[in-house]
Amino acid sequence: MPDPARRDGVLGIDVGGTKVALRAEAAGRPAYDRVFRWPRGADAAADLAALAAEVSRLREAWGPVGAVGVAMPATTDPGGAVTTWPGRPSWAGLDLAGALRRLFPDAATAVADDGDLAALAEARRAGRDDVVYLGVGTGVGGGVVLAGRSVPGRSSAEVGHMVVALDGPRCDCGRRGCLQSVASGPATLRRAADGRGAEVGFDDLRDGLRDGRAWAVDAVDASCRALAAAVVSLGELLDPAVAIVGGGFAAGLPGFVPLVAERVRSAGRPGRAAPAVLPAALGGLSSLHGAVELARGLTGAPLPAPAVPTP
Repeated sequence: MPDPARRDGVLGIDVGGTKVALRAEAAGRPAYDRVFRWPRGADAAADLAALAAEVSRLREAWGPVGAVGVAMPATTDPGGAVTTWPGRPSWAGLDLAGALRRLFPDAATAVADDGDLAALAEARRAGRDDVVYLGVGTGVGGGVVLAGRSVPGRSSAEVGHMVVALDGPRCDCGRRGCLQSVASGPATLRRAADGRGAEVGFDDLRDGLRDGRAWAVDAVDASCRALAAAVVSLGELLDPAVAIVGGGFAAGLPGFVPLVAERVRSAGRPGRAAPAVLPAALGGLSSLHGAVELARGLTGAPLPAPAVPTP
């Protein structure tokens, strides 16, 4: 049975548009890992109820925690309220800081951008101080680390909303041509379905790519070209040592990151080599590990990313 008196554990929560990952760690104990999907079509209240049920499961199976870090794709204000989140529109206006205090009344909590946290986790794992990170999943997140710190310092780097095609598809944010509108998992699947003339799921896309089906190859190549354009542009602005491509969608498609790397290499110019492109060492778990580090920072170490504490 878990010891309710122990509060040395730290918990990372990676909140996504379709699923949530939790990881709890403590010295001398096996880590606790759990992934669950949001209820289909639910509102913010039902989502929070689902999260509360998972937190109860964690406490019963593993024990309490003393610090919680949350990796969040939504835009939040300085007080910890959600301002916009196209992935879960019903969360707009949600007092996330207050919800976390109610869920974890005996723990310190903080929220930071999932892309920033992923970038820091990957930069540390790679042993690099200057990194751009692009995470391809339900959306496209990302972060910039320069001299070992998140940039910019007052807000997150919205890599997914870099415009790569002014006349491109409409993004969830309402603008046309954002990187996310071209290269995210759902955007790639939609393009594959248009080419195939039938619905395409992730497994269909992976199998079609393996078999060299034109509808799959073309859909993925368009995403990789858009990501390459973003990497080359970030390289011109920031001159990072490497660009790291991760996220669950990218990690699940063999050859995806090498294709981005190939497209980046072909777009270099004399005297200014494009950044080397590497796959995320943490795969689709970069943001989750960053959230764990954020929680660990609340126990006394410096916070790894700009965060909104929620005491």
